[in-house]
Amino acid sequence: MIVSVMGFLVFIGPQALYTVFPPIFDSLVKDVYLAIPLFVLMASILEISGIGVRMYDMMYKWMAGIKGGLAIGTIFICTLIAAMTGLSGTGTLIMGMLAYPEMTKRGYDKRLAMGSIMAGGMLGPLIPPSLPMIITAGLTGISVGKIFMAGMLPGLMCSLFFMAYIGVRSVRKPSLAPPIPLTERANWRDKISSLVGLLLPIFLIVLVLGGIYSGACTPTEAGAVGASGALICAAIYRTLNWRNLYSVVTKSLGLIIMCFWLVLGGSSFSALCGFVGVNRFITDLIINLQISPLGIVAVMMFIIFIMGMFMETAAILLIVVPVFIPIAVKLGIDILWICFLISMCAIIGMLTPPFGYVLFYFKGLGYKDVSITDIYLSVWGFIWISVFVLVLCMIFPEIALWLPRITV
Repeated sequence: MIVSVMGFLVFIGPQALYTVFPPIFDSLVKDVYLAIPLFVLMASILEISGIGVRMYDMMYKWMAGIKGGLAIGTIFICTLIAAMTGLSGTGTLIMGMLAYPEMTKRGYDKRLAMGSIMAGGMLGPLIPPSLPMIITAGLTGISVGKIFMAGMLPGLMCSLFFMAYIGVRSVRKPSLAPPIPLTERANWRDKISSLVGLLLPIFLIVLVLGGIYSGACTPTEAGAVGASGALICAAIYRTLNWRNLYSVVTKSLGLIIMCFWLVLGGSSFSALCGFVGVNRFITDLIINLQISPLGIVAVMMFIIFIMGMFMETAAILLIVVPVFIPIAVKLGIDILWICFLISMCAIIGMLTPPFGYVLFYFKGLGYKDVSITDIYLSVWGFIWISVFVLVLCMIFPEIALWLPRITV
């Protein structure tokens, strides 16, 4: 915002404050952005609802007896949390508090344990519902439901590849993630009874995503349904009290305000770039590259990947989408496909050092045996898996486009 205000004062003068910024503030009232506070509220409620504790208990009883089982189960639980919330912080914080102490107590390599938790957290905005995808849809006018659907298969692929990666490492080197002793494993009665912990999460996922994909409700309405469903889950688990409700509302308000200030700042900066010719310069520069359209898309992804190491996801989207989408239009590239690729690449930035948001969520848990170096080194295997899935989506667009075409 500061750079934008100073830039407009220099290039236009004080009248810019009357002619440029009102339309930027008007961008906040797009209907699609109403989904953001509702999904944030739903995620905050789920953190205190007790759903995470019961899902982890189920996972522990079923998975702790196999090599790498706790880490693989962590990815599975984070996948379910991702399908309910759309935020990276929810899965990272819940599983960071529940899974990390248990894994280290059971002799797991701490970097493998941390990496699985943070990689699972990154799935939050990749598997729908997704706040970054909502922002991208708001900037481009594409269907939120379609970009949500585009993210489903790639998100599940990342989840499965993460599990496979952990499984292979655990089999090749059992000391990284040993199974718990046979005497401490749950019996079949306990295992089956623990499956009750999956009923409410599945109910909430079907309620939110099923409502969107069936056409029963818009993404914004699905956010309201999800927030209401999360309140019901918290009430069922008896964690809905005035103290928790106050915590949920204040935390949600802080996240929502941060998100919309990012929208304002990014929109202002994009407007400045458009006025001074930066957008036109970059567009001409990329289009004139003597490479194929797929090569140009690869250049875009590389730029976003580097930005993701240093910037917040929403800010990246607000800066690059107005620049890259006109290039895609000129080259005849499918807009839904490129919007998804931009969103996914920016989401991967949540995991990339040195300034990935997920890394600092985990660091904020305050474990004394965890250094920032440990955190940085723990995630690279998962980052390259995510990049591999992104490349697959670039080479085979149907991975992202198949579901939107047959369902929405």
